[in-house]
Amino acid sequence: MSKNVLEFEKPIIELEQKIEEMRGLSDSLDISNEISKLEKKVNELRNSVYKNLTRWQIVQIARHPERPYSLDYIYLMTENFIELHGDRTFGDDKAVVGGFATLDGKPVMIIGQQKGRDTKSNIYRNFGMMNPEGYRKALRLMKLAEKFNRPVVTLIDTPGANPGMEAEERGQAEAIAKNIEEMSRLKVPIIVSIIGEGASGGAFGIGVGDRVLMLEYCWYSVISPESCSSILFRSWEYKEQAAEALKLTANDLVEHKIVDRIVQEPQGGAHRNHRQAADFLKEAILEELKPLEKIDPGKFLDLRTKKYSAMGYWEG
Repeated sequence: MSKNVLEFEKPIIELEQKIEEMRGLSDSLDISNEISKLEKKVNELRNSVYKNLTRWQIVQIARHPERPYSLDYIYLMTENFIELHGDRTFGDDKAVVGGFATLDGKPVMIIGQQKGRDTKSNIYRNFGMMNPEGYRKALRLMKLAEKFNRPVVTLIDTPGANPGMEAEERGQAEAIAKNIEEMSRLKVPIIVSIIGEGASGGAFGIGVGDRVLMLEYCWYSVISPESCSSILFRSWEYKEQAAEALKLTANDLVEHKIVDRIVQEPQGGAHRNHRQAADFLKEAILEELKPLEKIDPGKFLDLRTKKYSAMGYWEG
């Protein structure tokens, strides 16, 4: 059994392995009925498990090391991707990738936070945690998209912005704030898609959009459950309770009108079928782009202001 199997997935994986073993015997024995019964049992078990996931279990799925990352989605969803590099000020942040591409023949600018698959690539990608030059690189690409009248598609998957001293010295907070300001008035459609983790300002720095989509088993919050538990209780021990209190899942966020649409994942999560996950996301993005492309560019600022002002509540 793979070391990447989550605890609540183990009964499902064990049954799937048993089915594969039985298929290996089917050439010499007629056990097709037994295999069919087990396949039905696996489907029923999988449906039962994934319909009753806790918020902490959803956080675990969002972090699954075999989930598709931004580059996986880009290469599975788009054609003619041309990656662009650098912020023209400091350097090229490898935690964010982006460039021009075509989405079902439609030219777009696609930008995503990128994690690594192993220790070496995670160090190279800084675990998907962007530096100030990453946010400035993303903004440069967005302004380029505006110049050529191309919609912007962003893919969010980060445990947060880089918290290091050097990032703060180079203006981390200013870079994120600048992106939020500039994205709010960009004169082209913006589709934001949360494909894994969406933590705090690290996510929101490329997260202002006309439509915000979220894959079924992702999380999006001002703080991670572990950090919340650490601040409140001086321990990570209460991370599961923190996840419940934060209400950070797709269903929670649609209910509170933070997210506009939940994108279905393959049965068992996106890590079980990258191609199908990309097809689901591509279809949703294209559907959401159609009405946005008909909007007068001068109206985007007012519409985004209205959208984000309606979130939450306050008393005068």
